[in-house]
Amino acid sequence: MKIKTLPLIICVVITFCISSCTTIENRKKRATSIRTVGEEYINKGNYTAALRELLKAKEIYSKDPFLQYDLGLVYMAKGKYSMAIDCFKKAIDLKSDYSTAKNDLGVTYMASNQLDEAIACFKEVSNDLLYFTPHFPLSNMGWAYYYKKDYKTAEQYFSQAIMHQPDFIQAHRGLALTYIATGKTSEAIAQLEKGIKISPEFAILYYDLAKAYETTGKNKKALNSYRKVFELMPDSQEAKDAENKIRTLQ
Repeated sequence: MKIKTLPLIICVVITFCISSCTTIENRKKRATSIRTVGEEYINKGNYTAALRELLKAKEIYSKDPFLQYDLGLVYMAKGKYSMAIDCFKKAIDLKSDYSTAKNDLGVTYMASNQLDEAIACFKEVSNDLLYFTPHFPLSNMGWAYYYKKDYKTAEQYFSQAIMHQPDFIQAHRGLALTYIATGKTSEAIAQLEKGIKISPEFAILYYDLAKAYETTGKNKKALNSYRKVFELMPDSQEAKDAENKIRTLQ
């Protein structure tokens, strides 16, 4: 009897396995479809709607590294850094070569002032020879060292980032602020002027440049830069500061 029933048992097991695999694949497809909707909301900056969709997808299938990464982005945007860190780590556990998640994990560590942990992430990403945007982790390391007040190392990484991507505006700004922090105001002004030529609508550069001009006594140039700040970002705190400066310098 046992021998006769063995083929039947095997058949049942195989059928169950096929059915389970089909069910998992269907769940993956449904979750991916919902995740895509969430990503569209992320692109529009509607993080609450994005989170709603991503949590629906997570209930259906949570072992998707891209879903965990998207959740990390949303939590980071909402200032929930510990939750973002958990999600980025889960994404990396599910996909060990997920360098983009490692870079954004570093960004989240940096935002929560865990600078050494951030640097470790950025170094790992920068060592990935297949990572197609190495200027991101290099510039991010520059910022981490800048916040640690290790300006010499920060300057090295910002310079490397610019070497890889000459038009990367965040690295230009980081290098300029590093120059300001080390008293190299003339070099900072040259760097900021170069950055404005690359990205003339990047308002914060005008704010940094105005302060640098003011430091060196170039009040007319400072005045013009403060006016540009007020023009480009009128509702910002920088614009309020610029307005006060304009009154003082006129």
